[in-house]
Amino acid sequence: MNTSTSPRSSLALRRIALLDGLGDECLARVAAECDWRQVEARTPLFTRASPGGEVYFLCSGRARITTYSTQGREVTFRDCEAGEHFGDLSAIDGQPRSADVVALEPSLLAVLSAPAFIAMLAREPAVAMRMMRNLTALVRRLTERVIDLSTLGVQTRLHAELLRLAHTAGVQGDNTARLDPAPAHAVLASKISTNREQVTREISVLTKRGLLRKEGPHVLVVADVAGLASLVAQVRGD
Repeated sequence: MNTSTSPRSSLALRRIALLDGLGDECLARVAAECDWRQVEARTPLFTRASPGGEVYFLCSGRARITTYSTQGREVTFRDCEAGEHFGDLSAIDGQPRSADVVALEPSLLAVLSAPAFIAMLAREPAVAMRMMRNLTALVRRLTERVIDLSTLGVQTRLHAELLRLAHTAGVQGDNTARLDPAPAHAVLASKISTNREQVTREISVLTKRGLLRKEGPHVLVVADVAGLASLVAQVRGD
């Protein structure tokens, strides 16, 4: 990994949602315990089945959690934005990594060892409770994803993923959501277990129906969030 040392700063950790509410002294202690790394875009941070239980706090930049099948097919789980963390599963259970993580752009990471992370959870009950809620939310998301992959066709899986992205980006008062940057068709395909060509065809259909529109090469606007939600609800039976 090509990294450079960055000054240890508790100020950067204030962006991390998991650590929200910690006092200056507590944050300073965590900052001092972290290994600070500045990495370039496309830098692998760790790979599936690799050892190591460090927890990564993404202070700036973006990272992608993904994995590959034995046939080389990519399966993308999610993209992490600044303020998020990852690597906690291995820190908690001591098992190898369950996915690959790669930096999507230049990123600043504070990396905390597994023993230091467990010790922090023990002395900071508010953080431990937030961690429990995060894991509960993860189980619920994975359950929903398994149900979608098992019961929904490709079209509806894409509609559901675009709807999730719209809500993450923020729905505006005019019932639109701006995806900037727009996810690549190959990335969408890896998230819903299909191929890029099917995603491209369905996005073209949604654009013709007025549910989507492009704004330049890197922006996709969900032009009718409610309409997209209705399509998903009709199939799910919501």
